[in-house]
Amino acid sequence: MKKIANFGKLALAGLLSLSLVACGGSNETASTESNQTAAPVAKVEPIEWKMVTTWPKNFPALGTGAEHLAQSITAMSGGRIKVKVYAAGELVPALEAFDAVSRGTAQIGHAASYYWKGKVPAAQFFTTVPFGLTAQEMNAWLSHGGGQALWEEVYAPFNIIPMAAGNTGTQMGGWFNKEINSVADLNGLKMRMPGLGGEVLADAGVTVVNMPGSEMFTALQTGTIDATEFVGPYNDLAFGIYKAAKYYYYPGWQEPGSTVETFINKDAFEALPEDLKLIVRAAARQTNADILDEYTAMNNSALNTLINEHGVILKRYPDDVLAEFRASTQRVMEKVAANDPLSQKVYDSMKDFKQNVMQWSDISERAILNARSAD
Repeated sequence: MKKIANFGKLALAGLLSLSLVACGGSNETASTESNQTAAPVAKVEPIEWKMVTTWPKNFPALGTGAEHLAQSITAMSGGRIKVKVYAAGELVPALEAFDAVSRGTAQIGHAASYYWKGKVPAAQFFTTVPFGLTAQEMNAWLSHGGGQALWEEVYAPFNIIPMAAGNTGTQMGGWFNKEINSVADLNGLKMRMPGLGGEVLADAGVTVVNMPGSEMFTALQTGTIDATEFVGPYNDLAFGIYKAAKYYYYPGWQEPGSTVETFINKDAFEALPEDLKLIVRAAARQTNADILDEYTAMNNSALNTLINEHGVILKRYPDDVLAEFRASTQRVMEKVAANDPLSQKVYDSMKDFKQNVMQWSDISERAILNARSAD
């Protein structure tokens, strides 16, 4: 019994010892956790970006598209990047947006690349080419046909990374204050049209005037120009162009699928962690789809309003005028490409892709559209 009693005392002592150790461990752990909880957490300040655009504030699809892109980047990043949008003229003039992003005055822009053809001729190919790629084909060339890599090569000397961030789809051919019944009616005509389309018009005998979209209505109304091209019914109705011209021509041979770009200062982009870089790219891609969807959804109702409520006269370009534009396009494209090796490189890539994709487009998109119109 004495041995048992002694064993019991030893066991009790052991349990007490273990309890003390355990209690000591718990206190130490609790103390450690308490210290960790009490340690101050460093506040991460959001990255603030300025976005400059070439669009009027809140302009349908384009101005609002820039806002959409900014909001998407901010929301998708959980506020780690905050983007503030400046419409044309609020921070810099519309046509100085590219320079502002290049030098870092702003970190990101939203525009159309053909505005920069005076700085880098190859830039204009990444908006559109007359009689060129549709919106669907343009997206395919950029994403899977080598177009994106060429675009980045073109912008690299300016410390800028470009991305597609919208597409207007096929545009309208333009507004005129007189009917265009033949090629002769083009001679001496003064028309606002940017990009390669403007060069084609010049080759066809038109006097081309380049100006921001914000100035075209007044110029048309006062007679400074006789005709203008902007986008399509959705934007043209909002701009009130019907008040200055009544003849509205199609098809939009000059812009069959016009890409809207976002362009980012390379230093600002490369400073981002990898997850935020992916977020910016994803937001641009989502905006690219959303703007095209908006135009597709809204253009026809706007066209009906223009015709039925404002007396706009819808006209198709005569076949001989379209034939002249095609011939002029061939001459202009060969000249532009021949004068600049980088333009030649981009044009060859786009031309080869178009030649390949057209075979499928003819038996898919064109075929179903023709079949559908027969109903």
